[in-house]
Amino acid sequence: MKEEYMLSGKIVRLMEKGVKIPNPYSVEVGEDVDIDRISSNGIVLHSGTRIYGKKTLIASGTKLGYEAPAAIVNCQIGSGVELKGGFFKESVFLDKSNMACGAQVREGCLLEEEANGSHTVALKQTILFPFVTLGSLVNFCDCFMAGGTSRKNHSEVGSSYIHFNYTPNQDKATASLIGDVPGGVMLNQPPIFLGGQGGLIGPARIGYGTVIAAGTVYHGNCPEGGKLLSGSKDETCEKKFYPGFYADIRNKVYNNICYLANLLALKQWYAFVRLPFFKVQEFGDELYEGAVEKLEMAIEERLKRFEALSEKMEISIEIGRKILKGETGEKVLRQQKEFLANWQNIKKCFTEKTEETCALKERDSFLQIIREKLKEEEQNYIKVIQSLDMGTSSTGSAWLQAIVDRITNNALNVVPSFKS
Repeated sequence: MKEEYMLSGKIVRLMEKGVKIPNPYSVEVGEDVDIDRISSNGIVLHSGTRIYGKKTLIASGTKLGYEAPAAIVNCQIGSGVELKGGFFKESVFLDKSNMACGAQVREGCLLEEEANGSHTVALKQTILFPFVTLGSLVNFCDCFMAGGTSRKNHSEVGSSYIHFNYTPNQDKATASLIGDVPGGVMLNQPPIFLGGQGGLIGPARIGYGTVIAAGTVYHGNCPEGGKLLSGSKDETCEKKFYPGFYADIRNKVYNNICYLANLLALKQWYAFVRLPFFKVQEFGDELYEGAVEKLEMAIEERLKRFEALSEKMEISIEIGRKILKGETGEKVLRQQKEFLANWQNIKKCFTEKTEETCALKERDSFLQIIREKLKEEEQNYIKVIQSLDMGTSSTGSAWLQAIVDRITNNALNVVPSFKS
């Protein structure tokens, strides 16, 4: 057979180990791909599938490219995942998560069990907890979203929704918490609904049980949750724009601190609670390693964007001195100066590993119950968390909330004018 018609050795080996490839001449597997990190059980690679990267991992029952060509680059993919078409890079997809065709999932994303999106969804640096559902034509970069108790009772983002994560002053210190880690991990919180044809302007904090009405572009916070939020379509405002000037930065700074504190709490959850469940599944160690890597990428990204925001204060202060007046203006300038001068001390609050020593009594009490459930041979993470009684869930949430609170308070102590 002529060389140009010969299948690559990796394709042949995958087929020999049991991977189903209906049209092998249309599938590409990069030279750096380790096929020992691809399961032999129930994998289907449809026409147009391309797989690259030495870190790529594909567990059993995964189906790639059913609706359109799919490119996978250094992703770690759990069992029963369906990525039906699009581009997927340096992200993790845990069991039974799925994305429809036209997806663009870029680096730093973590989709937990049964999280899913319809067609033409764009994600980057985004974390979706179990069951979270994204509609079609969604741009949802730099977000964390949780809420809901099951696949039938889940948080949802309506079609044609945008998370606005880039400002006129060209910064991306705009990540939004839609839900939170301490409550979200317990899978017992009311779902959040972001109505279609709308948007959320980051950075924002949205609590459980919140509904943002369809057609609303929401600019604000509702951390207490349980509210219907809507806005008038005919509200307009016209005023002079000063490039490089930031007015009141308290919301930006506070929300960035909260986001980072939640990421550090989630990393502890993975280290102590999720790890034993990964240990008992196929490619578990590798999946865990990939998930933690994505959390570290998220923390690094948020610190980089936060630092860039602090550096912009120098120009903003110069402009503010010319245009701001009165007591309110003095407060704005004072906060901006404080933020600029103390960035390195703020950063230390997220790098000194405070999270490892918070609420150890609550942590250990919670972990003891998790270990007992594992001994009972229930090794499914979702089922175990769903089976926890309210008291146990509250203990686990208290541990994680203590992490969030301590790190947040430590950072605010560095910039005391942001407390008021």
